[in-house]
Amino acid sequence: MQFKSIFAMASLAIACAAHAQDKWLIGQSAPLTGGNAQFGKDIRDGAQAYFAMLNSKGGVQGKPIELLSIDDKNDRKQAGANAKTLLENKNVLALFGFASATLSLDAIPQAEAKEVPFFAPFSGANPVRVNSPVLFTVRASYGEEMEKILNFWTSLGMKRVTVVHYEDEVGKQNLEVVTNYLKKINLAPQALPLKRNAVVGKPEVQALVAQQPDLLIYTVLSGAAAELQKGLVEMGRTVPTSSLSFVGADQYITAAGPASAGVSISQVVPNPRSNIPVVHECAKAMEAAGIKTMNSTHLEACFGAKVLAEGVRRAKKPVTAKTVLEALTNLGAYDLGGYKITFAAGAQHGSKFVDLAMVTRDGKLMSN
Repeated sequence: MQFKSIFAMASLAIACAAHAQDKWLIGQSAPLTGGNAQFGKDIRDGAQAYFAMLNSKGGVQGKPIELLSIDDKNDRKQAGANAKTLLENKNVLALFGFASATLSLDAIPQAEAKEVPFFAPFSGANPVRVNSPVLFTVRASYGEEMEKILNFWTSLGMKRVTVVHYEDEVGKQNLEVVTNYLKKINLAPQALPLKRNAVVGKPEVQALVAQQPDLLIYTVLSGAAAELQKGLVEMGRTVPTSSLSFVGADQYITAAGPASAGVSISQVVPNPRSNIPVVHECAKAMEAAGIKTMNSTHLEACFGAKVLAEGVRRAKKPVTAKTVLEALTNLGAYDLGGYKITFAAGAQHGSKFVDLAMVTRDGKLMSN
């Protein structure tokens, strides 16, 4: 009986190993519940839609790609724990689409230790702009976003700038980006620090109004930004406002409702309704996946999924995380179809594309 039991267990282990090898696994930690759940779901769904389209055509190197997403509830420690699970237990080719720099902080060192690509985090903050052999981004930095935002507003004479940021490591770095830019033109920003994941209410709105800003810049998530904006409208205050792409444009518009009108939001991908070939390709993938309206988060996730899949396609056999890492590092210039990224050893931040868009009265995002 003992021999039969051991034999059965061995057979099961072999079967499980064979099953794991019949697909390419990509790991993701994302906020699928909690206050930032819609953003996390949109990242997941945008990537899954593209992988599903590829899989319907035979996959990559003869196998389908599966995105394995684990909920981190927008909590840094949980994201780090999820990364450990994915890296140690799931044999993933890459970690993909972590929803912020904060959620990436504890995951990147783990990916470095395992020599697994850490691909397309949804942030342009400094912690995900470092030179790491495993870190790849497909979007512009927050510094590049801030430069475009501040160039526009300061050219109109705006001088009293208030930055709404999180009172943590990443949030303070975002404030520093603005501080360094304004210092060049002999200005200094004011700041309104918020605790991450904390409720935002009247006290924070009043503190913001007390600073009497000419210009308001959000570097926080959609929920916090929306509550501040609705509070300002309720008080009858109108302040020119811009936000980093980090806010999640569609998520912010939904959360703020009519109060979002007039707010400008930087974008790191083209308009989801543009005529660029890769945008059409992603729109078809979303439609096939049952997503009726593709937003900028879906689109960015689709772009990331396409580039990562190209890395898997170019990887030497046998395909492993290390060969995918090598392929991505040597990818060079890659045109997705009207949107280009470039990777090389030591230069793995692939895009500098930034556009400014404004929320219209009917809740649409219109590019300049």
